[in-house]
Amino acid sequence: MSTPERVITYGEAVREAIAEEMRRDETVFFMGEDVAAAGGVFKVTVGLLDEFGDDRVRDTPISEAGIMGAGVGAALTGMRPIVEIMFGDFITIAMDQIVNQAAKMCYMTGGQASVPLTIRTTIGAGRSSAAQHSQSLQAWLSHIPGVKVAIPSTPADLKGLLKTAIRDDNPTVIYEDKMMYALKGPVPDDDDYTIPFGVADIKREGSDVSIVATSSMVHTALKAADMLEQEQIGAEVVDPRTLSPLDMETIVRSVQKTSRAVVIDEAYQSYGVTGELASRISDEAFDYLDAPVKRLGAMDVPVPFSPGLEPETIPDEEKLVRTVQSLFHDVPV
Repeated sequence: MSTPERVITYGEAVREAIAEEMRRDETVFFMGEDVAAAGGVFKVTVGLLDEFGDDRVRDTPISEAGIMGAGVGAALTGMRPIVEIMFGDFITIAMDQIVNQAAKMCYMTGGQASVPLTIRTTIGAGRSSAAQHSQSLQAWLSHIPGVKVAIPSTPADLKGLLKTAIRDDNPTVIYEDKMMYALKGPVPDDDDYTIPFGVADIKREGSDVSIVATSSMVHTALKAADMLEQEQIGAEVVDPRTLSPLDMETIVRSVQKTSRAVVIDEAYQSYGVTGELASRISDEAFDYLDAPVKRLGAMDVPVPFSPGLEPETIPDEEKLVRTVQSLFHDVPV
């Protein structure tokens, strides 16, 4: 018998996941800038303070290094902190605490210490938030052994992965696209619903090309797949859901079926997720490829504030369609 589902928003999925885990485990607490009284800058944590009080839902000073340091310390002493960094761009200020402390502690102590720390932060452009509040820097922490990285594209994936992260004994990062907080989707009506890390999801079946897409680009890929269907091109959309660990088995299996692949991610194209995935596909599925792996990412420029310029820097379905078409015949990309 299937589990009943409810339709909720991406933002509501965040609130539900945190509340359910705080009810389940008294060592879980939540802190960040304006997350308590104001309910967060994106209003996705409204109501948590009322239910759990200011001992477990804490507003912090504007100091990302301080917030993260406190989170690492609390995790080392047996708590399960959830730390919100309002914009993913500001993780740069807390890199030492994440990269040199949280990620290394278990290894450096021979497994005697663990850091069950969950970090929530945002990515994505499209709000005219300008160059310091619009970047997608998920490749940075995916590069670091000892940190798990999730990048959910739907309310169900966000809720399930966030709950898994909170229960995990390792430092984990959940990247939430700020443009998707109002996105609605079905979510299992189950307080114990989780999704394991390292398991990709086929968002759409297809036979002619595999589009490996992350976060908001999953929805771009689904729109492009509808457009390509009009040209008798069946696009399969593969959502990795987590970047570390990465489910290459599902990705390779898809490419073996379709013989062509495009990778799309909203982060800067150079030195990022698209390059890593394209390289691995080329290595692990080379004998099945009928064309080179293509990739599509954001333009390598600071994200513009201008509403007229910003969309031009972000991959969209028209660019993706042209990229897929180029695998079958000569078209300008």
